[in-house]
Amino acid sequence: MTSPKSFSAVAVAHRTATPGDGPAPLTRAQHDRMANAIRALAMDAVEQAKSGHPGLPMGAADIATVLFTRFLKFDPADPTWPDRDRFVLSAGHGSMLIYALLHLLGYEAMTIEEIKRFRQLGSLTPGHPENFITAGVETTTGPLGQGLGNAVGMAIAERHLAAVFGPEVVDHRTYVLASDGDLMEGISQEAIALAGHLKLSKLIVLFDDNGISIDGPLSLSDSVDQVKRFEAAGWAATRVDGHDPAAIAGAIAAAQASERPSLIACRTTIGFGAPSKAGTEKSHGSPLGADEIRGARERLGWRESPFVIPADVLALWRSAGEAGKTAHQSWHDRFKAMASARRTEFERRLEGELPKDELAAAVRAAKEKLAATPKEIATRAASESALEDLTAAVPQMIGGSADLTGSNNTRPKGMAVLSAADYSGRFIHYGVREHGMASAMNGMSLHGGIIPYSGTFLVFSDYCRPAIRLAALAGMRVIHVMTHDSIGLGEDGPTHQPVEHLAALRAIPNLYVFRPCDAVETVECWELALQNAHAPSVLALTRQNLPQLRLGYDNHNRCAAGAYEIAPAEKKDPEVSLFATGSEVAIAVEARKLLHERGVAARVVSVPCFELFHALPAAERQKVLGTAKVKVAVEAAIRQGWDEIIGSDGVFVGMTSFGASAPAKELYRHFGITPQKVAEAALGKLGRT
Repeated sequence: MTSPKSFSAVAVAHRTATPGDGPAPLTRAQHDRMANAIRALAMDAVEQAKSGHPGLPMGAADIATVLFTRFLKFDPADPTWPDRDRFVLSAGHGSMLIYALLHLLGYEAMTIEEIKRFRQLGSLTPGHPENFITAGVETTTGPLGQGLGNAVGMAIAERHLAAVFGPEVVDHRTYVLASDGDLMEGISQEAIALAGHLKLSKLIVLFDDNGISIDGPLSLSDSVDQVKRFEAAGWAATRVDGHDPAAIAGAIAAAQASERPSLIACRTTIGFGAPSKAGTEKSHGSPLGADEIRGARERLGWRESPFVIPADVLALWRSAGEAGKTAHQSWHDRFKAMASARRTEFERRLEGELPKDELAAAVRAAKEKLAATPKEIATRAASESALEDLTAAVPQMIGGSADLTGSNNTRPKGMAVLSAADYSGRFIHYGVREHGMASAMNGMSLHGGIIPYSGTFLVFSDYCRPAIRLAALAGMRVIHVMTHDSIGLGEDGPTHQPVEHLAALRAIPNLYVFRPCDAVETVECWELALQNAHAPSVLALTRQNLPQLRLGYDNHNRCAAGAYEIAPAEKKDPEVSLFATGSEVAIAVEARKLLHERGVAARVVSVPCFELFHALPAAERQKVLGTAKVKVAVEAAIRQGWDEIIGSDGVFVGMTSFGASAPAKELYRHFGITPQKVAEAALGKLGRT
C-alpha cells in the first residue's frame, strides 16, 4: 500500500494535464472561434428543438474551451479509461455544453445528427445529461446540486483507490461546472463541507457565476459571497473573469497545485453574444428565436449556417481530442507493469465484479453460525454481524453513516476510517449530511472500483430521496442501511417513526427495498443487494430484537424470490394466507397459531422484497400467493402497495396514522398490530367472529 504522504512526489511524474501540454490555442482569435463553435451548436440545437437552455453553454463556453483543450485528461476513443479526469456538468440544464464538446472533440457516437436531435425521443442528447445513455457523460444531472455531490464521491473514490493501488495507475482529477442554482441547493453545503474536511485537493469546481436565475437577477433571492462560503468550508477559492482564457487557465493551474479542494468563481455573461437577451433570464431556459440568433451570429462573427462547423475550427477541437492519447498510452504501460495479482484485482473492482467464491463463503459462514446458534437480535445488529464477514470478503465495500454509527451498526470491528490523513480506510464519517452522503455514494459508484453503503434512520430517507431516485434512474449499485424502520423504535416518537416511508421508497422504479424478518433473512438480503449491480438497495432494519424464524441451515437464498412461505399451514388447503415483512412476520407466525387453535388453517408468507417478488413469472407469483380465500397483510406502515399482493378486498393490519412516543411493545398494542388483532381480522373476514 502506498502511503498518502508519497502521492505528490510520485504523482508529478505521471501527470500530463498541466498548462501547455494540450494543444492550447495559439491566439485569442483561435480560442474565440473554438468557444463560438460551442455557442453556435447550443443556439442551433435549442432552436431546432424549440426547447432547452442556451444561456449556460453560451456563457460558459470560454471556461469549457480552456478546460478541455489545456487541462482535462481524457481520450474520446476510450470514454471509460479508468484514469481519465472526470468532468461533471452539475448544471445539467446546460446539457448542450457537454453535447457540443463531445461532438467537437470527436466522441464517435456524438454525431452532428445527434446534435440535431437534441431533446428528441431515442437520441443521445436528452434534455439533461444521462450517463447511461451518452458516452462521455459521467453522471446523470439535472436536479441541481446532485452533480456537485456526485463529484465529491468521485474525488473520494480516486483518493481511496490511489491509496490502495498507487498513483501510478490512479491519479486523476474531478472537475465540476456548477451554476448558482447548484450552490443555492442545500445539498451543496453538505457536499462542500465534507470535501473540505477530507481535503479532496483533486476536486476543482468551476462556478458559472453569471448572476442570473430563471426568475431574474440572482439578487432577487440570494446575496451569499460564494468565495467566502467555500473558504469557510476549507476550500481554496478565487474569482476570475470567465471570458478571459488566460485568467481561467491561471486559476486552474493554481487549483491543481492546491492542497485543498478549489472553487473558481468565473464571472460570465449568460447567453454571451445574444444582442438583447445576453445577461438576462430570457436566455436561460428558452430558445433565443431566429432574430436573436441572427444577431448573435453577427456579434460573434460566426457566419456559418446552422449546425455547420468550419473545418479549421473542427480541426483544432479534434486535435484537442487527440492530445490525451499519449497520457492514455503511458498509463496503459504502467498498468501492464503492475504485478499480475494487483492488476487483476484492480480490473475486477473497476469492472464491478464481486469476488464470487469469497462472497459465497462469507454468506455460508454467516448462515452456518446462525444455524448453530440461533439469535434473537435486532436486524440492525444482525446486519453488523453479517458485515463482519461480507466486508472481509468484498474489499471494495466502503461503509459509512450519517453520524449514527452506533445506531446503524454499519462499522464492523476493525474497519479503519477513511480520512484526510489516510484515504485507504473503508469507513466514512459523513456527519449529519444524509443528502450529501447519498449523493456522494452515487459518485463513488459511478467512478467505479467501489461498492458504497451507508447508514441512517429510515425516516430520514426523505433527506436522501433525490439522490436515491437518481441512483435508481441511472442504475447505480449503492446500498442504504436504514434502521429504526417502524413504530418499533419506540420512545423517540412519531417524528422518528417511519409510517409512509416503505411505500414511498417502493414507489421508485428500479429501487430494491429489503425488509428482513430475522438474522438469516438479513444475511440473504445483504447478498442480494451486493449482487444487484445495476440498481440501488435499501435495507430497512429494526431497532428492537426479533426471534430467529429461520432455523437450521439452508444454502438456498429464499429471499431471492422476494416472497416465500416461511410457515406452512397444518393442512393442504389453508383458508387464510398471512403476508408480512420485517418485524411483523413474527406477529403473523403467532397469529397462525391462534388461528389454528380456532380450527382455521393458515400459512405465513414472508415478503422481504416486493420488487423481487413482482419480477417473478406470473405462475411463480401465484404459487406464493396461494389459493386461500382470505388474504391478510401485516406491516407496521401504511397499506399503500399491498393491494398487489392481497387484492383490494384483502385485509390489512398496520398503520393509518402517525405513531406515538412509548415503548415499542406498548405501541404495537396501542395501534392494534398484534397476533390477536391479526387473527381477529382473519376470522372476521371468514365470518367467524
